[in-house]
Amino acid sequence: MKDILGFIARFGLAAVWLWSGTVKLMNPLDSQRAIAAYQLLPREFVEPLAVLLPAVEIILGLMLLLGVFLRFAGVVTMLIMVGFIIGLASAWARGLQIDCGCFGGGGYNPEAGTVTYLKSLGRDVGFVILGAIVTWIPFKKFAIHSGK
Repeated sequence: MKDILGFIARFGLAAVWLWSGTVKLMNPLDSQRAIAAYQLLPREFVEPLAVLLPAVEIILGLMLLLGVFLRFAGVVTMLIMVGFIIGLASAWARGLQIDCGCFGGGGYNPEAGTVTYLKSLGRDVGFVILGAIVTWIPFKKFAIHSGK
């Protein structure tokens, strides 16, 4: 059972990170718009973060896919996801109507409401759980190097 959970967590998160990072990297203006919509950062930080975040996501995806420092990748996944959760909760609490931009797009969304935010928060909590599984019971089969 542990191997099945570890397999799902490792390769599921790899797919998520590779997908989200690639979509954001291919559409940097959408990424900038999504980050700016949260209204949390000064303008001068939006563009660098729109470049840095997809690169980090792709690196995490490759680490998980190849099995390089799995526990580290799991911890970083949890930290980033908690940051996403805080950002989403903040936007919701402040009454912003935005698309999270997690998998491309982003920015103002007039249809965003309670259901939208609950779905996004639930998904991100699920990703935190997958990150915890990778951290505590990493699936080391097919791993190049899993770290300590």
